[in-house]
Amino acid sequence: MSAVRVHNMGISLDGYATGEGQSLDEPFGHAGTRLLDWMIDGTRFGRRIHGESGGLRTVDDAYVEQWQPGIGVEIMGRNKFAPHRGPWTDHEWRGWWGDEPPFGTPVVVLTHHPRPSIEFANGTVFHFLDASPADALAAARQFAAERDDLGDDVRIGGGPTTVREFLAADLIDHLHLAVVPIVLGRGERLWDGLEAIEDRFHVESVSSPSGVVHVTFTREA
Repeated sequence: MSAVRVHNMGISLDGYATGEGQSLDEPFGHAGTRLLDWMIDGTRFGRRIHGESGGLRTVDDAYVEQWQPGIGVEIMGRNKFAPHRGPWTDHEWRGWWGDEPPFGTPVVVLTHHPRPSIEFANGTVFHFLDASPADALAAARQFAAERDDLGDDVRIGGGPTTVREFLAADLIDHLHLAVVPIVLGRGERLWDGLEAIEDRFHVESVSSPSGVVHVTFTREA
């Protein structure tokens, strides 16, 4: 069976994985890019997937690079795809990433308002489903199976509500968190309702000179 993975999820010291007040101008709310700067600005891989050069070859980079290998499909929540709530009113919106989303795979977008799929020339296809975590995972695996040029694993791309729902359903095999040394105070917390989740996993942590602590949860055999 293919593995279900989460990579490079930034989380504050007080447990928030995104800020409050998401909008078109502020995709991560009041957090801005503070949970992502370690990756976007500080690593070669992070800069490359955002169309930039440079960056340092550090322990952060080694973790970021694990985001892609073996992945055949991503599952994300609607608010990772768009800032809009409720029925779709802007059918011209094609995601935050322009004409070349960084995925290159099928992507399942979880929403209570399904709409036709959106396909891009680089192999990214957004499919909009109203489904439980288990049903979304089954659909994602089928989308991945239809592409023989990709891996078999499923990446849960966020946001925190989606990751929390998959953790609560015991569907995640590998969870990588980047604990960023900031305090957000408000936003969307990851751990609410997940008391003793660590009992299911082998947990390791690695500190980086950037100040980020990489915490990896791997399902116990």
